[in-house]
Amino acid sequence: MTARQAAQAANRALRAVIGAAKALAAAATAGGGVVIAVVVVVCLCGVILASPLGIFFAGSDETTGAISPAQAVAQINGELGEKISSMQAEGGYDTLEIQGQPPPWSDILAVFAAKTAGAADGTTVAILDAANVEALRTVFWDMTKLTSSSREVEHPASGDTPAWTEQILTVTITARTPDDMRVFYSFTEEQNKALDELLANSAMLAALAGDLTISDATAKKLLADLPADLDPERRAVVEAACRLVGKVNYFWGGKSLVIGWDSRWGQLTRVWADGSSTTGTYLPYGLDCSGFVDWVFYNVTDGEYVIGHGGGAHMQHTYCTPISWNEAQPGDLVFYPGDEHVGIVGGRDESGNLLIIHCAFSQNNVVITGLEGFASIGRPLYYGE
Repeated sequence: MTARQAAQAANRALRAVIGAAKALAAAATAGGGVVIAVVVVVCLCGVILASPLGIFFAGSDETTGAISPAQAVAQINGELGEKISSMQAEGGYDTLEIQGQPPPWSDILAVFAAKTAGAADGTTVAILDAANVEALRTVFWDMTKLTSSSREVEHPASGDTPAWTEQILTVTITARTPDDMRVFYSFTEEQNKALDELLANSAMLAALAGDLTISDATAKKLLADLPADLDPERRAVVEAACRLVGKVNYFWGGKSLVIGWDSRWGQLTRVWADGSSTTGTYLPYGLDCSGFVDWVFYNVTDGEYVIGHGGGAHMQHTYCTPISWNEAQPGDLVFYPGDEHVGIVGGRDESGNLLIIHCAFSQNNVVITGLEGFASIGRPLYYGE
């Protein structure tokens, strides 16, 4: 209880330590050294959780609705892409150019933690609930300034193509540094010390933004409900798929043959592949549906197997054996008509309906949904190789 209360604010934690020490003074004279040691450790843990360093312990929690830093980062990255796309659409521009990138997420998380938990009336950053995600979003936009300019380029007639005027929008992203934010937020001496400590551990903060720990509550339940006798290869596929739920944005043509977290994910990148409404726009780099499936099988085999052998969803389908829906097992693949989309069977819900893990354009992320839209199922040859 002391630790739980301590996680609310640093000053409360400190008072709890003092109170616990006084309350256990009698126990010390009675040989209660072990009890005191345990309580002091618990209280010190509470102090850490309530301090800006509590960001290192942030994770998802179904009770509070908290999400992991990686999930929060993906949400805000997606919002940046949407904002830039809307700037292009509202002006009716033909071409979009981007100059600059947002600040590193390690800097953003450091400033957020120092500002939120380091204030005299601060609150814990160990719990990224809705209020704290909103506070993180505010820090992101305070550190990420967007300016725009436009120009026209006249293109002369060429062959059967008449002359035309190209409308070009240039969006410039200016990243503010942590030192800029010390002044902007008027940090106290304690907040500046906390910020220095956090920045000294920027690699750990960057790892939080790309954490592959399974943190989504739905994903955790799906894994807990897997059959106990499920083939280990299939279990590994489902576990790998669940590691990206809520953390990687959809990107048309996005592929990744990288073991673990791909450092390119989240970086604003021009969509180069043809055939999408997003082609030519700038979005946080991530995966498309087949890229997600490739990444999963590539990772569970330590880089030895690419299920699509370099192709997309259609190629992945050709490396599957057709099966009936009644034969579906976790780790099998499901497809939209015409192989326009692909997902991985994750398991079943309480009613026995199939649950599918896939990187969905409509939700701009890796999600777990029902079978809606998927029309066929196949068993990857991988399981028989």
